[in-house]
Amino acid sequence: MAMASPLPTKLLTLEDTHGAALAEYFYYPNAELLYVRWHGQLTGAEVIRGVQNGGRWRNQLTYSLILNDKSDTGGDWSDALPWLQYEWLPLALAAGVKAMAYLFSPDRENLFASHQFVAALRPYMAIEQFEDVHAALAWLQAQGGGTQPKGPLLVPQ
Repeated sequence: MAMASPLPTKLLTLEDTHGAALAEYFYYPNAELLYVRWHGQLTGAEVIRGVQNGGRWRNQLTYSLILNDKSDTGGDWSDALPWLQYEWLPLALAAGVKAMAYLFSPDRENLFASHQFVAALRPYMAIEQFEDVHAALAWLQAQGGGTQPKGPLLVPQ
């Protein structure tokens, strides 16, 4: 029996229109976990593009857990909220997503959209807010999914 790895596989770094990293996608296959680490000043259009890119693995990879890390972001992306709630959420639920850990941005502008997003998802899946990536990964591991590695999942560099 193969040991479950605590390290993720990097799937993609999506760039913004200026060539800077917008979102990095990592996959922990044994934990069935997709980790999306966002960067920079986010707009609604960029969030939608980033989520659509993450969704392209829905048919190829099994993941029931998502770590949505906006700790390195700023900006107002609240205009993406209706799309996330009415377009993305039904697809994610149908694909088997059952829990999301959400790492907040320290940016005040970003907080309103983040709180609205969490409130919209709470009736449909387990979702918790975190300030620490290790605590978020540990909470997701406790939600189950896959053959969990023994010990903590490791954060990609």
